[in-house]
Amino acid sequence: DKVIRVVPESERETQILRAAFNRLKVDLWQPSSPFHIVEGMVTDVRVPQNTTRSLLPYLQQANIHYTILISDLQKAVENQTGLRSHRNRRSLSGYNYEVYHSLEEIQDWMHHLNRTHSDLVHMFSVGKSYEGRPLYVLKLGKRSRPYKKAVWIDCGIHAREWIGPAFCQWFVKEALQTYQTDPAMRKMLTQLYFYIMPVFNVDGYHFSWTNDRFWRKTRSKNTRFHCHGVDANRNWKVKWCDEGASFHPCDDTYCGPFPESEPEVKAVAHFLRKHRKQIKAYLSFHAYAQMLLYPYSYKYEIIPNFNCVESAAYNAVNALQSAYGIRYRYGPASSTLYVSSGSSMDWAYKNGIPYAFAFELRDTGHFGFLLPEMLIKPTCTETMLAVKNITLHLMRKCH
Repeated sequence: DKVIRVVPESERETQILRAAFNRLKVDLWQPSSPFHIVEGMVTDVRVPQNTTRSLLPYLQQANIHYTILISDLQKAVENQTGLRSHRNRRSLSGYNYEVYHSLEEIQDWMHHLNRTHSDLVHMFSVGKSYEGRPLYVLKLGKRSRPYKKAVWIDCGIHAREWIGPAFCQWFVKEALQTYQTDPAMRKMLTQLYFYIMPVFNVDGYHFSWTNDRFWRKTRSKNTRFHCHGVDANRNWKVKWCDEGASFHPCDDTYCGPFPESEPEVKAVAHFLRKHRKQIKAYLSFHAYAQMLLYPYSYKYEIIPNFNCVESAAYNAVNALQSAYGIRYRYGPASSTLYVSSGSSMDWAYKNGIPYAFAFELRDTGHFGFLLPEMLIKPTCTETMLAVKNITLHLMRKCH
């Protein structure tokens, strides 16, 4: 398999690509559906070996220029995780935050922190996944007073975006390690609670480790079509299954049979609804594109507290860039990325959480979903700066 990049230069090329990708049922890496392909839109697509022979000559014939991002995907998958066996990855005292971890390892790690850092960490479950796995959340913060505002952070809504769960773990590590020494972190953990869900889509994430590295959706079964899964970021009750989502169960952006049909989405939505007065910020971590997005995703319209949110995004992106010079684009999701309905970010905002953001972490497509482990540390380090920045902004109060 290969990953190629095409940037359509005209309406004609756009139509050809949409039709070809629809017909061949290729795996789009970005954007998430052929529907989103427009003139000038960077389009990365994974082409299976058997399709390569027909698709690439077809593009050449149609005079559509493409570049090959990854020429041997199998090799790239093997390179990404390196030689696992040489590492002591099970010991929690020496837990390695610079490698990717399986679901089992992440859950063991959460249990371990719950036992060893009971002053700052409380682990609980918000429900069960489709396949019956617990949906664990870590509540992080000093139990300093009965009522505290909170920040919700989730990672891994889309299974194949492994850098997300890596960042959620990194955030917890940083909080616990720097709580004593960093006044900003101390202030954050004293004045706020953080609810952190390292793996939202547990079934899908597990599946991406065991069966299909590029799996995106949940793993619920569809009886009529023999396709699994729903896009957990199109399943929320906000303009559900409108533009940018698909009604077809086999599509990557399938919105599900009804809003909150996925037990994972339902459980998190229930928790957020119950705590909506307390939770002031919602942060969701995705990959890849290097963007910081805020509402709306489902329409081109400016949010009521635009000035606040926009300045928070501007400052966060600058803080992020200060580490390694990595530039993030920022703006409303609809115009910065593309229109998509039923997203968790829009839902959180619509449900009264004033700061709702979605991060698209590194990179811009060179490695795509296969960000090498050596880039976990720089990616998490810079993202940490952005998250601290947003959190401190929040505490300065601007609605």
